[in-house]
Amino acid sequence: MRYVIVPVDDSSSWIDPEAYLAVLPTLAADLPPGARAFATDPEHYDFSGKRCVKDLKPTEPRTEGDQLVLELRHNCWKHDADLVLRYTGVTEYTLDPPGTLPGDLMLDELLPDARGVRHEFGCVTGTIVVVAADVTAAWVPTACTG
Repeated sequence: MRYVIVPVDDSSSWIDPEAYLAVLPTLAADLPPGARAFATDPEHYDFSGKRCVKDLKPTEPRTEGDQLVLELRHNCWKHDADLVLRYTGVTEYTLDPPGTLPGDLMLDELLPDARGVRHEFGCVTGTIVVVAADVTAAWVPTACTG
């Protein structure tokens, strides 16, 4: 990620979105509408909020028509909803390490891209990158059972 700091090994657990949040007002003007709404949501980086992306669990993506759908499952101790991301016009989907769905999300970053938006996820055991024309985000309430 360009601005958000997430640890790349076990030597640190320091996570910091401040550099990204400082440039986000400038970047937001160049993001597609859905990506802009998601990135600038005041709760997105509020670590104590129920709509913060930190600690969500990525699941295997699926396609629905011309959309790539990525669900991030809640953690009962923090969230009361799952996050469903719907990407249109996808031109890139990358996992690192390849073929392995990474663990819990630490933080993400949405950046303007010539193709629309570049959405990067820094997870506990790897990264996810999606480049698309746009993304819409919806929080879907769920009942915690564990």
